[in-house]
Amino acid sequence: MEFDTRLDDAIRKSRDYLLSRQVEDGYWIDELEVNMTITAELIFFMHLTGTVDLEKQEKLAQHLLNKQREDGSWPLYFGGPCEINSTVESYTALKLAGFSADRPEMMRAREAIFANGGIKKTRVFTKIFLAMLGQVSWEVCPAVPAEIILFADWFPFNIYEMSSWSRGTVVPLSVVISHKPVFHPPEGRGIKELFTDDDSELAIQPDGSMFSSWRNFFIYLDRFIKFVGKSSWKPFRKMALKKANQWIVDHQEEQGDFAGIQPSMINSMLVYHYNGMSKDDPKWVKGLEAIERFLIHKDGGTLMQACVSPLWDTAICANALCDSGMPTDHPALVKAGEWILKKQVTGKGDWIVKNPHATPGGWAFEFYNELYPDCDDTAEILIFLDRLNLPDQSYKLKETERAMSWLLSMQCKNGGWAAFDIDNDKELLNKVPFADHGAMLDPPTADVSGRVLWMLGRIGFKKENPQVRRLVDFIKNEQESDGSWWGRWGVNYIYGSWLALTGLKSIGEDMSQPFVRRAMKWYEDHQNEDGGWGETCESYKDPSLRGKGESTASQTAWAVMGMLAGGEAENPAVKRGIEYLLSQQKEYGSWYEDEFTGTGFPIHFFIKYHMYQQFFPLMALSRYRLSFA
Repeated sequence: MEFDTRLDDAIRKSRDYLLSRQVEDGYWIDELEVNMTITAELIFFMHLTGTVDLEKQEKLAQHLLNKQREDGSWPLYFGGPCEINSTVESYTALKLAGFSADRPEMMRAREAIFANGGIKKTRVFTKIFLAMLGQVSWEVCPAVPAEIILFADWFPFNIYEMSSWSRGTVVPLSVVISHKPVFHPPEGRGIKELFTDDDSELAIQPDGSMFSSWRNFFIYLDRFIKFVGKSSWKPFRKMALKKANQWIVDHQEEQGDFAGIQPSMINSMLVYHYNGMSKDDPKWVKGLEAIERFLIHKDGGTLMQACVSPLWDTAICANALCDSGMPTDHPALVKAGEWILKKQVTGKGDWIVKNPHATPGGWAFEFYNELYPDCDDTAEILIFLDRLNLPDQSYKLKETERAMSWLLSMQCKNGGWAAFDIDNDKELLNKVPFADHGAMLDPPTADVSGRVLWMLGRIGFKKENPQVRRLVDFIKNEQESDGSWWGRWGVNYIYGSWLALTGLKSIGEDMSQPFVRRAMKWYEDHQNEDGGWGETCESYKDPSLRGKGESTASQTAWAVMGMLAGGEAENPAVKRGIEYLLSQQKEYGSWYEDEFTGTGFPIHFFIKYHMYQQFFPLMALSRYRLSFA
């Protein structure tokens, strides 16, 4: 079969497959797969709150067992090494669910835990859950005093200097820690068998004097705060708890969600429980309903997602369908656009603290998250809405103008865009003991900024615009010496480079410049023998691995589109990438990959968006075809 015919058939089959997956209301969504801590913590939650559903627990435990590997461990992502937190939490959840320590799966899990440093190597969040479950002392956990909520917005350390996801987690956690609750599991369901002599000192230890580093300073400060905290004299505690509790109530969505993410939901519901809220209270009932909506029931058990991504999936899917040549007034696209417009955020959220004069108008990631719209989703949606022909174009124009106003107001001082906040970049916060996940901040990044630039170029902004000039300069300054760009929200340099290049092309940048040529050479140098591209999640920890990994459909699509943005449609490397995508397409027009190509927190948390393997290949194939139209 001729190449052009194969290409056309692949695009048609992919488009038909995606259309078959559209939900009646107009959106697209698929599983957001993450490591097993998220599912394990739901089992913790049920025991801590006395809401154990035995049937649900059995299905959650079955999913944990199905995801255990031969060496007994649970990884952060497919193919990754043993991840100590995921393995300890999964083991603990299985013990709570009644699994005997003598079972072969549990014995293998213990061997993996001991071989990878044991309890001592676990993160702060894991130790806090173990403290709540009565397995370690609260003394080993860093202090999270509720009084932090009293710090004024101008104070260098206040909750609005934290990233939105940290804020939504830390505030409720500070209330939980103020209670220092201890649950005692039934006999035989604890994890005492995991502790060795090496675990005699579990608290974070300094590696020098107090003033030898910021890390050491904060560790000693943490010790002082905990010492003071033992005193009965806490003059501001009552005021702080009152304000924190009200903040939590105010941040619960009408539908029950908290910030659209599992940690905020679980921690906030734990606050309700430890504050003595009745299980008949509408806030509790709605919160449980929100948790239920994050569950996915499969033949092999039940899992909990860390988040859901309907607006993100829908916008990218719709843009891929537009790229494929589908008429922009197609009923499926109209239905998607109308659904998206109904989900626009029209109320003020946390972003208003640092951006007080802006008018609301963006979009969130999830079904319900009015307080945390994000710039990445908003830019992707605006690209789609700009292409869409609705029966009532005037309504669309009004809403997109409002969204544009909000998005433009979110530009940071350095010219870039972050995901949820503006100028959220005080690196010192990542040094506090609580921040061992290294994600306390939401600074501007090349990938989000590239998408915003892509949108601005598409709707007619010019390079001479002052905001555009600052944005272009930011993206250029973020380029690595080898020609690539780091990707914050996708794995990794393949993703970041695609969006940076696409944005620069969209705004009319001369793509023959040396800095673009370096990026093209980087893509060429990192193509795999099979014609595809892939990158391991380990590239966040070890930059020498950037652009290296097993080929995947989504990452190959990003690389192809990055090279197309650089004017390389006739480059043999691009043709080989297209051939790879064609060869990997399944009979019904879909693709499949095991790998996680989405990023939650670099190094610490990764995501497999199950839609990525579907709409990005269609987008790449379609743009390649358009290059020769």
